[in-house]
Amino acid sequence: MSHSHGRGLHSAGRSRFSMTRKMKIRTISDELKKTYGQKVLKLSLTSGCTCPTRDGTKGWGGCSFCSQEGSGDFAAAGACIEDQIRQAKALVDAKFPKTMPVSDRKYIAYFQSFTNTYGSVTRLKALYEKVISRPEIFVLSIGTRPDCLPDEMIKMLADLNRIKPVWIELGLQTIHEKTAASFGRGYSLEIFEDAYARLKKAGLTVIVHVILGLPGESEEDMLATVRYLGNLSPRLDGIKLHLLHILAGTRMEKEYREKPFPVMTMAEYTDLVVKCLQALPEEIIIHRMTGDAPKRLLVAPMWSADKKKVLNLLQKKIRMAERTRF
Repeated sequence: MSHSHGRGLHSAGRSRFSMTRKMKIRTISDELKKTYGQKVLKLSLTSGCTCPTRDGTKGWGGCSFCSQEGSGDFAAAGACIEDQIRQAKALVDAKFPKTMPVSDRKYIAYFQSFTNTYGSVTRLKALYEKVISRPEIFVLSIGTRPDCLPDEMIKMLADLNRIKPVWIELGLQTIHEKTAASFGRGYSLEIFEDAYARLKKAGLTVIVHVILGLPGESEEDMLATVRYLGNLSPRLDGIKLHLLHILAGTRMEKEYREKPFPVMTMAEYTDLVVKCLQALPEEIIIHRMTGDAPKRLLVAPMWSADKKKVLNLLQKKIRMAERTRF
């Protein structure tokens, strides 16, 4: 499957890192504990934005794998941001030590669903300023698309970044244009490269999402996407690896039922994640190695509903890989 290697690559397809090094990974949970001295929890929130692939600008209904909630099925609902934050805290606070005072709890405000820079700069600035000014919010993380980042939006985000850290999460999913067209992404790799360069120039932290298991992609196709991201210059800050979830009510579910395509087994997925981690430089922080899907919506693969089992197997394979040179 052909793709453009683009301006960000140092080499085509192969990592420039020694193939005799030991794998060592930096997880976001460890990095947050190192930076803030404790666990920092994520509050999933909504900004009231939609997406250009939903409202007719570039398509209708969103990407074929995306749920009606715009991949924010765990985000708190609420008429105002204060209600959302209150609801989101209620969902996660049990993860803090019982003895920790409420005043010591620290959070990331994660605007997860839909495209959170697709709208009025003025409105979004007011919303994000209100959130980032709260004393318990230590990081503002904004999920978006690279084709929804005009210069004035990036300037606004850079201004916020001077108050507290701002992370920009880009849903690239794949570097392969044929795959991107098949699920209706609606922008080219060149658009990603341009937005990435402008975000990094503005001093913003960039995290990129990759989906493993998209229909039609081979293992080598998926590893090519990960190698591409590992070789970006300036260096990518973080990566999220997601398993493809086929969700009820999506176009992909309809395609899957009409003409079933292979989905990965747990063994295949966990093996592939280890290969992805081996292909990445140690400096890139690993924000996610799998993903959650609402059990009420999950159509396939059903094994992914047992997240604890998946993570335990992943950790076992990672420990083995960390002891082995490759």
